Amino acid sequence: QVQLVESGGGLVQAGGSLRLSCAASGRTFRGYTRGWFRQAPGKEREFVAAITWSLGITNYSDFVKGRFTISRDNADNTAYLQMNSLKPEDTAVYYCAATSRYGSQSYRDYDYWGQGTQVTVSS
Repeated sequence: QVQLVESGGGLVQAGGSLRLSCAASGRTFRGYTRGWFRQAPGKEREFVAAITWSLGITNYSDFVKGRFTISRDNADNTAYLQMNSLKPEDTAVYYCAATSRYGSQSYRDYDYWGQGTQVTVSS
């Protein structure tokens, strides 16, 4: 059974940092792209960042560029999202996902999803 499990969410003050992890089991996702999305109450799920698993090529949404960094560890099949300079508007449930569509930013292309982890940034 393929599973993606997020961890690392929590409550942090504005300007603080968090590091999210996405551990995968059931398959290696070699050749896939791993992405992070987020969804705030009453809003659509939106793209945050993605990384291609083989070459480590990254792309980011404009609202996190320069603040968030996505990375991966091939050895333990885990993706990470380092979030710095957090703002109250970053508050959302963050989801890890995987797709065979290279570098996709569309949540419709992602086949595998984690359960999500809550990130709350207080002002």
